[in-house]
Amino acid sequence: MSLSLVNALEPLVLAQAAGAPAGTFDVITMVKSIEGFGIVVAAVLVLMSIYSLGVMAERLVTYSRAGKASRQYAESLRTILPTGKFEEAVELSRQLKRGHLPKVLGLAIEEYKNGVEALKHHGVHDVGEFDVIAAVNRAVERSSLRTVNDLRRGLGSLATIGSTAPFVGLLGTVWGIIKAFQNMAATGSGGLGTVSGAIAEALINTAFGLLVAIPAVMMFNYLTNRVEDMQVDITDSATELIDFFMKEGRTEVPAK
Repeated sequence: MSLSLVNALEPLVLAQAAGAPAGTFDVITMVKSIEGFGIVVAAVLVLMSIYSLGVMAERLVTYSRAGKASRQYAESLRTILPTGKFEEAVELSRQLKRGHLPKVLGLAIEEYKNGVEALKHHGVHDVGEFDVIAAVNRAVERSSLRTVNDLRRGLGSLATIGSTAPFVGLLGTVWGIIKAFQNMAATGSGGLGTVSGAIAEALINTAFGLLVAIPAVMMFNYLTNRVEDMQVDITDSATELIDFFMKEGRTEVPAK
């Protein structure tokens, strides 16, 4: 092709390029272009996102209330236990039942109080002496398991959403790409612009899945660490309480 012919055709090519509609890749346009099975996938991701956000908010509020109630109960026990007002300690644990420490320590104190009272009485079904401290230890184990299980409620669902949301989004993307290639084969249209536009629209579901999964995984790790910290508080406080019960009522023996 001669240079003069190229110069002659250049205005026509430029005019066609200027008049051709430019592909739009803004998020709103691509989201509106999702249809069919892609809408179902997007709806599932929306539900997963709403549920995960609800779990995050509920757990954060629950842990905040539990920490506040536990601190209040621990501070009160410092003055209640030395005076031997075990019934008052049990009643306070029922009032502060949102805390993890009141649930465990309150049951332990109640078990100790009932055990000491039982040793002072005998009846027709009396089986003899028993170890009060061992009974308290069993009560602590039972209440600790229930309390930690309650604290972990919802975290399994959060982990499931964090691990599956990217794959749900990828399913929508694969379906969109398949549909794009089927349309190209049916119409006979092709080219980089057509392919890139269809793939960009299909990848919206994958991006949405990642937006759902990333906060879920981060909050799952954070909330799991909070539960582990509260579990350590339960173990330390219960051990300290049992040590107090083992020494409670004993007087110092004067040295000979």
